[in-house]
Amino acid sequence: MTTDDPLNETLNKLINLYNRGQLGLVIQEAEALAILHPSHPMVWNILGVASKSTGNIERASQAFRNVLTLCPENVGGYNNMAVVLRDQGKLQEAIEYYDRAIELKPDYAEAFNNKGVALRDLGHLQEALISYQQALAIKPDYAEAHNNLGIIFQEQGQLKPAYECYTKALSLQPNYIEAYDNMGALLEQQSKPELAIMAYQKVLDISPNNESAQVKMLYQQAQICDWLAMEQKISHLDNLGIHHQAVSPFAALTLEDCPKRHQLRSELFVKSKRLTLDLPTNIQPTKRPKRLRIGYFSADFHAHATMYLMAKVFAIHDRECFEIYGYSFGPNTKDEMRQKAPSLFDVFHDVSELSNQDIAKLARQDKIDIAIDLKGHTRDSRLGIFAQRPAPIQISHVGYPGTMGADFIDYLIGDEHVISHDQRASYSENIIYLPNSYQPNDNSRKISKTLPTRQELGLPEQGLVFCCFNSPYKISPAEFNIWMEVLKKVKDSVLWLFSSNAQAEKNLKRHAEQSGINSQRIVFAHLVSQEDHLARYQQADLFLDTFNVNAHTTASDALWAGVPVITKSGKGFAARVSASLLHAVGLPELVTQTEEEYQHLILTLANDPEKRSKIKQTLSVNRLSQPLFDTKRYTKNLEKAYSMVYQDYFEKKPCTDIWVTE
Repeated sequence: MTTDDPLNETLNKLINLYNRGQLGLVIQEAEALAILHPSHPMVWNILGVASKSTGNIERASQAFRNVLTLCPENVGGYNNMAVVLRDQGKLQEAIEYYDRAIELKPDYAEAFNNKGVALRDLGHLQEALISYQQALAIKPDYAEAHNNLGIIFQEQGQLKPAYECYTKALSLQPNYIEAYDNMGALLEQQSKPELAIMAYQKVLDISPNNESAQVKMLYQQAQICDWLAMEQKISHLDNLGIHHQAVSPFAALTLEDCPKRHQLRSELFVKSKRLTLDLPTNIQPTKRPKRLRIGYFSADFHAHATMYLMAKVFAIHDRECFEIYGYSFGPNTKDEMRQKAPSLFDVFHDVSELSNQDIAKLARQDKIDIAIDLKGHTRDSRLGIFAQRPAPIQISHVGYPGTMGADFIDYLIGDEHVISHDQRASYSENIIYLPNSYQPNDNSRKISKTLPTRQELGLPEQGLVFCCFNSPYKISPAEFNIWMEVLKKVKDSVLWLFSSNAQAEKNLKRHAEQSGINSQRIVFAHLVSQEDHLARYQQADLFLDTFNVNAHTTASDALWAGVPVITKSGKGFAARVSASLLHAVGLPELVTQTEEEYQHLILTLANDPEKRSKIKQTLSVNRLSQPLFDTKRYTKNLEKAYSMVYQDYFEKKPCTDIWVTE
């Protein structure tokens, strides 16, 4: 028996304790062993693994460094060290350690897989794909690598192979939480909410306290208006994504109107991404440039709400004072708006194949002064670009109606209506308060001259038409119950809604019947071209807004088409957008503060044709004379904001809220 046998027995005991989840005891005993046996790499390795499992990344890092100092050829030590470096956001350094592990052990499937994760975090999707494929060539039944390969395919828009990868991962590991979660996200992307709900339910069957899956499931249930199922789960929403587990900030927006909790969710979500700045700090200029270089970053330079709002702003920026760059990291959809996009910019880059760091490097080479994130916490966003500081000044605008909760976003563009004084503390950024409204609009958008008849739209020949073309997920029982009361009191009226899925139609009709309303009075509109969509609005009498998340571009569409919008102003940005738009179009009387006022105003206008006609006439005049649709005026104010924040930066003044005046 060697002198090491008692130590080996102790180490085996610690491994068993670790496998049983007794991490505190493992760490306590491993620390004691490290004092007695400081030259034994296995002691440090156990301490490192247990420390990482408890979230003590610094202690884990030091333990693994000790392993490699004592045993420079320890393959597992390099892999473990790389995992810790990734958790610290040191992705490039992590890849170097993975490469060292692979160099020592060319058939190390786990190192290839983990390297792929780090490469994906950096935005090197193609290189990550190759790394996962190398892992699978070594170990074909490696469930985690199949799952990770699926993520890459999904991010590249290859949904069928992504589905096959997730299915394979689940066949190998039936209780694989991450694969079910990714399958849910894939089904969301394919607009299959019912199947997505089933996938998230599988996650919750395995891990009942998974907060991210709870929020995603609630969001998908909102997509099909399954309010009964939501009611059973939404009672503990207050704590979801606030303290421990990150959730999708966007998915949570529609579930409640609480700016402070939205801020906490955003901050935790950003923190969970472990984003770090790997590039050198931007050098302070000694001379103010004659023309400021503005970089707009988005995945939505195609037929998308953001482009409908921003296209003309891009085009009419003052080129004597500004040079405009576009960075497109979304797909080239080849639709009319995408084909038009490059012509709107002085320089347009398709960066969809570049990593986050390489995009940031390109923007720095372009000497961008101000970077504008048009995505925020929405699908296809790439926060990692902005973590790398592509520009010394970084601004969130239009894409996400709320705070980003990120210390690398300096400003959020708003106005005095969307960000009220009493809620200012719930926004992490400095606020740029534009006059009138934060929202840009393109006053050259065309409305089809072909006006469809009521019959063609499925509407009755007579009776008032109340419409709400918001996505179904924005509708809750609060506003729907009011709408049903309105239908009861306004004879022959109908409610005209937008449909994104058959199950939402079925549930909304069922909710109507349960409220005592004939479901035939609920009519659904489906997706058509933008010009035809604007034209069909003219068969509506009043647009009825939703509460937690207002109509945004949809409200502007209605107003541009001449349809008055009735809204209730809430607390957070997303719940106050329509109030902003209505003030900017000169119709503040259509903004209510309570549900009672909201219902009363709808009925007042419904029962007073003369008053309704007068408001429509006012809107007809105001849409061409008031600020909301004055694109040139808006762009000038936006440019003032850019100049003001840059001047503060140039003069080395601390960032503060900015008020732009006309």
